[in-house]
Amino acid sequence: MKLSDLEHYRIGIHDVLDQLKQHVYGRSLEAFAEGDRARDAIATVEQLEERKQMIKAAFMKSLGGIPPSDTPLNPRVTGTVQGDGYTVEKVMFESRPGCYVTANLYIPGGIAAPTAAVLHLCGHNPLAKHADLYQTVSQHLVRAGLVVLTTDPIGQGERLSYYERDTAKLNVQASTREHEYAGKQSLPLGDNIARYFVHDAMRAIDYLCTRPEVDPARIGVTGCSGGGTQTSMMMISDPRVAAAAPCAFIMNRESYMHAGQAQDAEQIWPGLTKIGFDHEDILLAMAPRPTLVLAAEYDFFPIEGTRRSVERTQRFWPMYGGDTRLELFEDASVHNYSPTMAKAAAAFFSKHLLCKELNCSWDGIAPVAPEQLWVTKSGQVRGDFDEQRAVHEENRDRLAKLNEAAAAVPDEARKERALAWLRDRVYGGRKPCRLNPRRMNLGKAGQDEELTVESVLYWSQTALFNHGFLFRSGESAGEDSPVTIALWPRGTKSIEPRLDWIRATCKAGRAVFVLDVSGDGAVQPNSITTHGLHDFYGTLHKLTIDLFWIDDSLAALRTFDVIRALDMVDWLGGGTNGDITLRAEGRFSLYAKLAEALDGRLKRIEHVDGIESIADFVSSRYYDTLDSEGIVMPGMLGYFDMPDLQRWK
Repeated sequence: MKLSDLEHYRIGIHDVLDQLKQHVYGRSLEAFAEGDRARDAIATVEQLEERKQMIKAAFMKSLGGIPPSDTPLNPRVTGTVQGDGYTVEKVMFESRPGCYVTANLYIPGGIAAPTAAVLHLCGHNPLAKHADLYQTVSQHLVRAGLVVLTTDPIGQGERLSYYERDTAKLNVQASTREHEYAGKQSLPLGDNIARYFVHDAMRAIDYLCTRPEVDPARIGVTGCSGGGTQTSMMMISDPRVAAAAPCAFIMNRESYMHAGQAQDAEQIWPGLTKIGFDHEDILLAMAPRPTLVLAAEYDFFPIEGTRRSVERTQRFWPMYGGDTRLELFEDASVHNYSPTMAKAAAAFFSKHLLCKELNCSWDGIAPVAPEQLWVTKSGQVRGDFDEQRAVHEENRDRLAKLNEAAAAVPDEARKERALAWLRDRVYGGRKPCRLNPRRMNLGKAGQDEELTVESVLYWSQTALFNHGFLFRSGESAGEDSPVTIALWPRGTKSIEPRLDWIRATCKAGRAVFVLDVSGDGAVQPNSITTHGLHDFYGTLHKLTIDLFWIDDSLAALRTFDVIRALDMVDWLGGGTNGDITLRAEGRFSLYAKLAEALDGRLKRIEHVDGIESIADFVSSRYYDTLDSEGIVMPGMLGYFDMPDLQRWK
């Protein structure tokens, strides 16, 4: 057998390719069911209010809290555009010092007194407020007599954070790509990039409240897709929202999980599924305030989940008395904020915020060229301002504050607290079981058949197999050879680049156990999405963020796998006299270092191009995205970094 042929080995004695998905889905389904039971038990307004407060507190904790809103907005209007019966002001304000939010303010003509307004939060179109779709929605709403503030979210429109002024190049693509890129760096801090989306939207309401045209008691919010996400977050977070119309987002977590799709960072709220959160909680957070769910029947957001969430939460509005109800409007369309939906939203806000039936003409609605609506001269905030701050700068500041707080704690106390937290992350939620290994002798391999190879399949935990190839020299193929565990990306599917090292190690009298941790090597999952297994929105991205939702991570799961590999080596006899060593390469070295901190059996680790610091990952403006989901353990830097573990050994 050629050693390189081993990379194509397929485990044929058990279906291991679906196991990670089933593990994640099974734990999620248990949490969904518990959430349903908790909501079904709500029988009084007092119980409903208690649920609202619990969800809001958990949501805020998941985000890492919200930045303070005690700094000046420093608003400015850089120009106007005259529309048919309305004026568009080009507006900019600072949600946080140096963080410029660009927006278009649509003002209907003839306003004689403060009136109702709608904050329009844009979805994931790179053009954001300038996109034809969102211009059309804004024009429908202003035609209804509503003041409309349409903002650019982070990483869209005029707020591209990775636009380089000197070269006019965009080094990280707009919209979901930027959100995921910067958002991944927020998680180890115990933060979520969503905290900045929510804060920007809250500050947008602050700005509306300063406008003489606006009645602060009559401000609604709407948005489609990613804007529906932002609308939903505001429904939970800001009691000033008088009415809400989330579009093309509300469904339920179970239906979307089974749809097999990933989402980007601001849409992932770590730990909330574990406490039973679902989209029903977004809706009930608004009761008894007017709420209209806008849904596309042919959306990739499953309409079945939308209908279920609405049907199951409609009962909460009558608890408060009055005539206000939760409404659902469906349009026979694909994923978008269709003109039909825009008309329905205009009628809804007109009824509940203007207190009148809709009476306007839709003739003449047409988008204008984006350049006409630019707030900045260059079309990019980073093109106009030297000191513009984005999520990257926020993350660096948050990291500095964590480091400052850590320095104030005695080192021994930090160590005790850190290891307790890590132990809970790695062992919490696991289902221990016996190894029950399946061993298959694959014969001799190499040009001179100098190595024996054995496939070893064993349980890391209940319903999750790990796997490895055990290499021994043909001259010393006994069971008592000391073992070196080999841990690298792709595991047994990446043997050929390491052949020389495997041969040399075995020739020196050691056995080599090439480890496949969960989701990698011969136990890598079947493809769920149309994207590459390790790509953005790919299967491992999707399963990793599903783990985040249940307060877990791939990093913690794989660290547990490494510890179980020590058990497996002991069982094989390779741990004789405590002589277990480990060679870890690349980002997978993180799992080895974390396992070493929790298990004293690892006497020596050889790191090759390993991770030295998660703080370095967080503070780097640019980083390699490959396998980056697998190194994220949300909240870790609030307790320790890799140099701390090295110092505490």
